[in-house]
Amino acid sequence: MGFGGTGWATPVGTIGVDGAKEEIAVAKDLGVNMIDTADVYSAGLSEEIIGQALGSSRDDWLIGTKVRMPMGDGQNDAGLSRHHVIRGAEASLRRLGTDYIDLFQLHEWDGQTPLEETLTALDDLVRSGKVRYVGCSNYAAWQMMKALGISDARQLERFASNQLYYSLQARDIETEIVPACLDQGVGILVWSPIAGGLLSGKYRRGVQAPAGSRHLTEWDEPPVHDEDKLYDTIELAVKIGESHGVSAAQVSLAYIAQKPGITSVIVGARTPEQLRDSLGAASLELTADEIGALDDVSGEPLRYPFWHQANTSTDRLSPADLSQIARHIK
Repeated sequence: MGFGGTGWATPVGTIGVDGAKEEIAVAKDLGVNMIDTADVYSAGLSEEIIGQALGSSRDDWLIGTKVRMPMGDGQNDAGLSRHHVIRGAEASLRRLGTDYIDLFQLHEWDGQTPLEETLTALDDLVRSGKVRYVGCSNYAAWQMMKALGISDARQLERFASNQLYYSLQARDIETEIVPACLDQGVGILVWSPIAGGLLSGKYRRGVQAPAGSRHLTEWDEPPVHDEDKLYDTIELAVKIGESHGVSAAQVSLAYIAQKPGITSVIVGARTPEQLRDSLGAASLELTADEIGALDDVSGEPLRYPFWHQANTSTDRLSPADLSQIARHIK
């Protein structure tokens, strides 16, 4: 999202082709092989920069992009109609300078377009060779399951992944979405795993954040509903980081990466130095006690019917059930 960084994406970063090349080189050196973007990031400029930065090395990378958000003022310039999905894919291919997209994701739910129409369009893109895999993003469990049911019944290409917000700051997806993904074999790609920088360690209780920090300007994702709980979580992440000699950001990333069902976490950085620090989390192994402590400080009570299942049905729970219930079983 920081590649280009125009318009509403400016607070995330304003990285041009040279900066993108530098970050891509750092990422490759540290074992990364996928880049995630979207058509709406800087109105397509992010995709253009990625295409130019990769050049002849494109086949060494997996590229994920997305469709759904407005790309113009016309009535057909947004949503998940066949028209917009196919035109969006073809426009992304042109901007990326490639003839295939590795992972084409539905960026957000569209409650007005029949799912059959959207899923058939995705299937056609896969069969044409323009797209390798398809996924969704920001889908509730029932929305994802409805789509998977249609895909299975009609033998259409299934979602391989669901890209979701998940962090120590907000663990909402553990209630329904993670179990559904585990049950259905859908990978989870996590966006904003350090909560837009909130979990980086620079935001502390009673301490003013550095000038230029995103949450002091116009950036308000993710929303914060409980500041005391957030600061308690940050203090623990800082403490655990100090014991390992790493940043709170690395602790936050490693925590999410070690949770059930997580395929990968998506990290962005304004500088190569930030990127190196974040990617250092790949080699950080938190202990069970550390994960448990982070669970306790950032968690919420089990919702119904899960507390009832934890009390009465622990003899016949699946791995999907246990992803959220296990730590509550006494």
